[in-house]
Amino acid sequence: MNRRQFLSTSGALLCLPGVGFAATKSGGAPKTLILVELKGGNDGLNTVVPFSDPAYRALRPTIGIARDKVLQLDERTGLHPATAPLLPLWRDGELAVVQGVGYAQPNLSHFRSMEIWDTASRSDQYLRDGWLARALGRARNADAVAIGSFEAGPFASASGSRFVDSLAVKTSGAFEASINHLANNPLRRELTVLRLTLNGFDTHQNQPARHAALLAELSEGFVTMRRALTELGRWDETLVVTYSEFGRRARENQSGGTEHGTAAPLFVAGGRVRGGLYGAPPKLARLDGNGNLPIAVDFRQIYATVLGSWLDLDAASILQQRFDPLPLINAYAT
Repeated sequence: MNRRQFLSTSGALLCLPGVGFAATKSGGAPKTLILVELKGGNDGLNTVVPFSDPAYRALRPTIGIARDKVLQLDERTGLHPATAPLLPLWRDGELAVVQGVGYAQPNLSHFRSMEIWDTASRSDQYLRDGWLARALGRARNADAVAIGSFEAGPFASASGSRFVDSLAVKTSGAFEASINHLANNPLRRELTVLRLTLNGFDTHQNQPARHAALLAELSEGFVTMRRALTELGRWDETLVVTYSEFGRRARENQSGGTEHGTAAPLFVAGGRVRGGLYGAPPKLARLDGNGNLPIAVDFRQIYATVLGSWLDLDAASILQQRFDPLPLINAYAT
């Protein structure tokens, strides 16, 4: 999906009559979950920048973000300058940055690592059902839409149940047909799940300009979604979460890019998000033998937070193991 398609699609979808507007038990309003897949492996160190660590400049003498360009969040951590549209969300306490997300014994194959994220499996475990397919199977009244990719991903179901509609934004005819279908068949659901796929994050070469454009696209898309949902009075019932199959290696390569790596940050946004920094800053002095970062947060802790704290589902049952959720969600006022 390109920049114009992402912005227009997110705005159009969220303005559709009836999308996610059925009552739920929490706060009397529907829940919307928007997953944004950064396909290819997002470079976490140039997204959330450890600008005060001298090892960062040593590892990235040419592609590192200059200290005076970083959007400072605290005394040691900042954002890539292309993410400037996110700063109002940060200042309003509606943006959380979770650092060091990954899993034990990481796999650096695009296909296998995304399969692990999609199914919430261990690296040595092979599951057939996506984690959202398992979740949607337990929701009373749910609907799911994939935008920008026909891959079922977290919606995949071994039972053959179809939870997801795909919006084919690569061709205008299919895109318009999908929007017309949704507009003519208003959803009356307690839960709506959207997955948006942004391609291009596999930045092995010439990374700086490409990555800046991708992060600008992502950030402007967040702003578009927030504006549309705020106007509809639904921002407080929406949770937006980014994810990627892996991060990038800490040291830049000779082609002005980065190789496949391990831990990386992700963003969580929404009207009920408890903004701030979570996880742990990257430990550049403790890289493994392959030059990769240690893991601070298991990605399934994010899923446990989404499933339990946001969707009021049995996260341990869906994930087939208990994972401690993160305190990312503010409770409803009573």
